[in-house]
Amino acid sequence: MKIYADRFPTAARQLFTDLLVVAWVYVAIRGALWLHDLVQKLAVPGQKLEGAGSGLADNLGDAGSKVGRVPLVGDELTAPFQRAADAARSLADAGRDQQHLVDQLALALTIAVLIFPLGLVLFGWLPLRLRWMRRAGSAAKLAAGPAGRDLLALRALATQPLGRLTRIAPDVAEAWRRGDDDTVDALAALELRQLGLRGRGR
Repeated sequence: MKIYADRFPTAARQLFTDLLVVAWVYVAIRGALWLHDLVQKLAVPGQKLEGAGSGLADNLGDAGSKVGRVPLVGDELTAPFQRAADAARSLADAGRDQQHLVDQLALALTIAVLIFPLGLVLFGWLPLRLRWMRRAGSAAKLAAGPAGRDLLALRALATQPLGRLTRIAPDVAEAWRRGDDDTVDALAALELRQLGLRGRGR
């Protein structure tokens, strides 16, 4: 006998939900990376400041070294260049600090943006998905034997809408009590379809 049902709405819903979750995670990650790159652009002034400060410090240091070779007054002439070079190195350090601060800010904002969407997936969707997988696995094992199919049929009688039950047989409960194989198989298939599984024919 061909089991009643050709469509598997629960399986379709599961697949649709899984695809939505994948799209949700992808969009969240792409958005977080975009925000990270956007914030990182704030580090450009710091990079320029570091480069300018380092270059100026090197040039002043070289100039001071050359001036220092002037006889008698070389040491006195070197001091202003050294102070200017130190000030330039301070500018370079400020540029590096600004870049470090921007890096930390970009990382913090990226994590903050990802916490909510990934939290929904990890603590909302994933537990439900795992619970469905456990239920579906147990139902598939039950469907492998006559006693399991009878138990699935009983569960269908207790939980399925009356409209679906009466489409199997006008007096479906009586047919199940008689142990009618077709009715038991149809009820078991109905319960399996509720879990997104394909019923087995006899």
